[in-house]
Amino acid sequence: MTAPVITFGEVTDQPLDLAAHEAAVADRRAGAVVSFQGVVRDHDHGRPVVGLEYEGHPSAAQVLRDVAAEIAADPDVYAVAVSHRVGPLAIGDVALVAAVSTAHRAAAFAACARLVDEAKARLPIWKRQVFADGTEEWVNCP
Repeated sequence: MTAPVITFGEVTDQPLDLAAHEAAVADRRAGAVVSFQGVVRDHDHGRPVVGLEYEGHPSAAQVLRDVAAEIAADPDVYAVAVSHRVGPLAIGDVALVAAVSTAHRAAAFAACARLVDEAKARLPIWKRQVFADGTEEWVNCP
């Protein structure tokens, strides 16, 4: 059996490419590739959002690679790719991309969900939301 592969695990200020993540987890054994895009939406809790900015701790890339390695350690997983964007983002921009390949769809859906949930829970990345009324708030900021 071939060891799982972590093909991406990066924090970047560049736009994220879903197709590149999906291609990175391609595997001839895989019957399923499940991917996810976290997209900047125009509202939060009923308040109109006009933009946001993500700021990451210097350890964020390593934390993301650690999360990816944990998901890749699942014997059902063939490959994992995940990236998070930092810096200013506009409505509709992609902030998080994740992709996982496995033999079967149920395992791929479960692994991708775990990847996204763990990344959101553990990444030292904070979000500053700017609302239409000019106010702002920091989210996930200690």
